[in-house]
Amino acid sequence: MSACIYEELCRIAGERFVQCGEPMSRHTTFRVGGPAEYFVAPDRESLPGVTAFCKTNDIPCLIIGNGSNLLCGDGGVEGVVVEVGKRMSDIQINGTRVTAEAGALLSAIAAKAAAAGLTGFEFAAGIPGSIGGAAVMNAGAYGGEMRDVLTEAEVLTEDGEICTFPADDLQLSYRHSVIPEKQYIVLRLSLELQRGVQEDIYAYMAELKEKRVSKQPLEYPSAGSTFKRPEGYFAGKLIEDAGLKGFSRGGAQVSEKHSGFVINTGHATAEDIRMLMAHVQQTVREKYGVTLEPEVKFIGSF
Repeated sequence: MSACIYEELCRIAGERFVQCGEPMSRHTTFRVGGPAEYFVAPDRESLPGVTAFCKTNDIPCLIIGNGSNLLCGDGGVEGVVVEVGKRMSDIQINGTRVTAEAGALLSAIAAKAAAAGLTGFEFAAGIPGSIGGAAVMNAGAYGGEMRDVLTEAEVLTEDGEICTFPADDLQLSYRHSVIPEKQYIVLRLSLELQRGVQEDIYAYMAELKEKRVSKQPLEYPSAGSTFKRPEGYFAGKLIEDAGLKGFSRGGAQVSEKHSGFVINTGHATAEDIRMLMAHVQQTVREKYGVTLEPEVKFIGSF
């Protein structure tokens, strides 16, 4: 059956875009993770065929973007991993409206918007993810969120239909949307920005970049902020106050630069990271009675 699966995926998406046993460490910003049984990078035309094939044959199918918010287990991922990436990354600007395919990187969209003199998306310039993933979790930084600019989403439904919804229907809130609950796959998003002074836009982007470089451990693989912000607290401060700044397990470490980040110091396994996160959660809960909820999504076998 495995040969048949591979052959059918190649027929649908093209042999160049199908891999067997592809290391997920190549597709997550943590740079850890075992092999995907099948790894497919479809374009917009072949994506529905890939997902329909998986559904018809009861093959597990996992959709990922840039892998910037994922921790993949060392045991890898059973079934098919579908990467919505470079082959679905077109960006178009018409007036103050920006339309981007789900695989477009936030940094690329911010750069194109700035070049067109559009403001409102500067907050996303340094987030290392794709816009599809950003919509799924209502990504945000420095006071801005996707819900501030998102107007419309085109998605592939669980039944294989392509539908367009206004942003309000996605119920965007802090690090949440109904996209995963309804098992939508984001295809394209529309943003509404404002006209701005290009010099000011670039200056603000540079200011935010400097903040990131000075305060975040960008020199190490990570998934950004590891935990969601608990109501009334800041995760990083709780972790630091608990004495965990710099605490490590194997190759995973609570960043000495920013305690809200768990980093891969170079030789971490997914299990190192998972166990360190669990230790942080337990310690903070015992000391402060606060339960830290992971912002990172766990996939695959641990």
